[in-house]
Parts: sequence; structure tokens; C-alpha cells
Amino acid sequence: MTIPLLAVQPLTRAAFEPFGDVIETDGAEVRLINNGTTQRFHDLAKVDVTGAQARVLVNIFRGQAFAAPIDIAMLERHPLGSQAFYPLQERPFLVVVAQDDAGRPGQPVAFRAQGNQGVNYGRNVWHHPLIALDAVSDFLVVDRGGAGDNLEEFFFKDMVYRIETI
Repeated sequence: MTIPLLAVQPLTRAAFEPFGDVIETDGAEVRLINNGTTQRFHDLAKVDVTGAQARVLVNIFRGQAFAAPIDIAMLERHPLGSQAFYPLQERPFLVVVAQDDAGRPGQPVAFRAQGNQGVNYGRNVWHHPLIALDAVSDFLVVDRGGAGDNLEEFFFKDMVYRIETI
């Protein structure tokens, strides 16, 4: 079996735009609040939830560290809401996403997010579960709660994609 290799590219707003939002303070609109004592980096991601009794959840996920090579054998998506990840320890992490191809993931694309960047996966965007690097890492995660099945998983049959260089 031939294993296709995924090249990891830097995470930029332009490159990630088809999949959602890059969350970072660089270039963000800054508003002074609390009598000028606090900077608010305004509207960094579009939180998108749908469905009866839907609500926004704020979570902390603790991800185990991965090291190369990393095999990508499945992707998931959330049909009822977006999902945002922001690292709390300023450690890099990998983001693997794919466009939808008739109800299944297309060719995956891999990005290396810096420790001062996060991502907001758009609703229905195929992505790999959390891939922390270097050490066990905590992430602030904003996603959808409430009624309805908000998880769809796709396992690649008889193949994996491999990331050899991070």
C-alpha cells in the first residue's frame, strides 16, 4: 500500500479561509474596555450553532502530544456547529482539514499552528481530532451543545495519509 504524504504548511488566514477562521491577536480589531485597563481583541471567530435548544459550550481539552510520523486514518466534522481551538500554553499544534467531496473528506491539508494561533473550524468542515505537539497541552475549545447529533466520523478504508515532517 502506498501512503500519501501530507506536507505541513504554515497556518495563515488566507490559506485556512475555506475551512474557517484563524484565531490570533495579530491584525485584530482592538478595543479598550474596563475604563481602559483591558484590551479586547474583538470578534476573532464566527461561532456558528444551529438546531433547537442549541447552546455554545466553553471547554478545556487536554491533548496528548504527538510526534512524527503521524498517520491520518480518519477525519470528523460537526454538522450543527463550528468548533474553535486555542492553545493555552503557547505550544504549536497541527491542524488537518479537508474540503467535503460528496459527503466524504477530499484530499487532506495540514497546517502547523504557532502557539499564539488558534482555529475555528466552520460547521461541516472535515478535520482531524486535536493533534498537540511537544508536550501535553491544554486548549480552550468553544463548540456546540444541546440536542442533536453533532459528530460525524469518516475512516479512510485501506489507506492512511502520513505526516513525516512537522
